[in-house]
Amino acid sequence: MTHQTLPPVLDTILSKSTTPDAVFSDLLPALGEVLKCDRIFLYLYNPYQDIGKVAYCWRRFSEYPDVTEYHWKKEPASLPDEDPLYAAALRTEPSIFVEDIETANPEVVNQDFERKNFGHRALVHAHLCQDGLLWGILQPCVFGQPRVWSEFDRFVISTVTEKIAPLAVAYIKSTQG
Repeated sequence: MTHQTLPPVLDTILSKSTTPDAVFSDLLPALGEVLKCDRIFLYLYNPYQDIGKVAYCWRRFSEYPDVTEYHWKKEPASLPDEDPLYAAALRTEPSIFVEDIETANPEVVNQDFERKNFGHRALVHAHLCQDGLLWGILQPCVFGQPRVWSEFDRFVISTVTEKIAPLAVAYIKSTQG
């Protein structure tokens, strides 16, 4: 097995001793370039209050929807039933790589939900978990065409989510008291 390392731009951002806000703000555009995505957003979630928001959103072009939310909101009780990806995240399952929502297993992806709410064609549903709880979801995506997520893409997502999960917890605790 080949030893992989993060691209220097990501390693530099993640090794800075700085605030979660600074890391997230710098990370999304750099990660978008490394993964060659159309949009990446970071959804942060307080598992104790069942509230969340898309706190950060990077888009390659302005034609892609900006899904940033400025206020924390209670998630509907029906959301895990409507969105199997969200349900998997709440169960702190491993991140899910969807190459094409049009052909994905309906037990994994609700195509109608994804089309209506996000509009993307391929995505990674990367779960930020710590101590058996969900604290966030990092979601790189591609519009208009399927995407095969490479071994390198998977390595980058795995490494990045491991490093930013504690920052998500710190961000939530600092903003939620």
